[in-house]
Amino acid sequence: MTAPPLSGLPDDRMLKTLRAHRQGPVLTVELNVPEQGNAVTDAMLDDLLAVLDDQDPAVRVLVLAGAGQDFCLGGDRGEFAEHLTHDATGGGIRVSGVKARRVCDALTSHPAVTIARVQGKAIGAGLALALACDLRVGADTATFRLPELALGLPTAWGGLLPRLISEAGAASVRELILTGRAFDAQEALGLSILQRVVPEEALDDAVDAWARPVLRRPAPALRVTKTLLNSLTASTRLADASVLDPELMAAVVSELHHTRTIR
Repeated sequence: MTAPPLSGLPDDRMLKTLRAHRQGPVLTVELNVPEQGNAVTDAMLDDLLAVLDDQDPAVRVLVLAGAGQDFCLGGDRGEFAEHLTHDATGGGIRVSGVKARRVCDALTSHPAVTIARVQGKAIGAGLALALACDLRVGADTATFRLPELALGLPTAWGGLLPRLISEAGAASVRELILTGRAFDAQEALGLSILQRVVPEEALDDAVDAWARPVLRRPAPALRVTKTLLNSLTASTRLADASVLDPELMAAVVSELHHTRTIR
């Protein structure tokens, strides 16, 4: 995916963990730490917020992609450990969790149609980022996993759980979380985690095939329709307790750290 560099980012700052480029009304935001599997860090969340908060009305489609072999291997465990070293009560994790929720909400509510372009592995927080997008296409070799429980963590990141239940159904989500097993692109398609599966070399064409008709739609009608769809989807979640995600994550991680320290 080659395109002119994006200009006009907040304060014209250089992004540390992303590569953003614009081609007409299509903005591609690429997670760009491939040597770390595009693991989500506070710096990446800050970069994502900077880009997502800069809502140019001329951008009609926003593509979220990942550089390298994998889309995103989830949260950075090393940074989790650093947060606990600095504050054993989980204060840093709580702050990070609030940022994660803001990023996922910004993807979902962005006025542009958001498309996740997934290759390789999408694990934990990586799956949450993809799921926050309106449309999701994956390579036929892509794999997914929710390993939080095996790591002693709740599935509480960025509002993932209610979105996942809404898209894939409670029974399927329960099994995926409790077992922590990996599942492939075809199963993700069956669960509506993906809406299309193609060979990896056809990912860009699949994104373009979705973007072209979207760009032909009148902007006001598209914006209102997306808002309506988001509102109706949210109303089916009845009791969305994911606003407590940062508190739950901080409390569990802090307790786990305390228990291990005592031992």
